[in-house]
Amino acid sequence: MDPIERVNLQLSAGAVAASLVLAPVAVSCGIAVGALLEAVNFRALQRASKHLFSGNLAGSRAWVGIYGLRMVLLAAAIAFVLEVGVHPLGLLLGLSLVVPAVLLHAWRTRPAIDPQAPSLAADDPAWERWDAWRARERDEEDGA
Repeated sequence: MDPIERVNLQLSAGAVAASLVLAPVAVSCGIAVGALLEAVNFRALQRASKHLFSGNLAGSRAWVGIYGLRMVLLAAAIAFVLEVGVHPLGLLLGLSLVVPAVLLHAWRTRPAIDPQAPSLAADDPAWERWDAWRARERDEEDGA
């Protein structure tokens, strides 16, 4: 299991455990079902992204179909579990757990700050040439 998936599993298990204590059982079941759906969806997204960024899908439009199919299957699964009677708030919370899991994993695995890294002085005029919106230096025709 990938480290980010472990973080997601730990966060999901903690959320389900906490909801069993703090919320009605229907909400807890909704969180569990939502966490399961998002875990499967996230794993599919992660695998498809690895293929895309490794160059296996480069030059083809297959990746659009892969991402589209994943979303269609997720929507169908959500519609099915709502039709079965899963609590919608619990389902929403369970599906949303991937966001804090990804942020937590990214924060834990961030690179160390290099105190020897080169940087500009605070009053350096090069700061005025940098366009933060485009993440590059301004062009002369930009007018700014």
